[in-house]
Amino acid sequence: MSNEFYYSNKYEDDEYEYRHVHVTKEVAKQVPHNRLMSESEWRSLGIQQSPGWVHYLIWPAERHILLFRRPKPKVRVG
Repeated sequence: MSNEFYYSNKYEDDEYEYRHVHVTKEVAKQVPHNRLMSESEWRSLGIQQSPGWVHYLIWPAERHILLFRRPKPKVRVG
């Protein structure tokens, strides 16, 4: 199933690393409309990513695009 998904390249700001995942229209029907998904929920849809990614935003116009982010590692100085 996951080979039908498109995983974007990662992009970032000062705090987070981001990526989006395009799922099939059929999978999009299983995505909740009124809340964000837990990691176990999006993994059960067949999405495969390394640990730490959080489903952080619902974009109503394009429900087949799931938006994820994770905190950037803190760089220790000194």
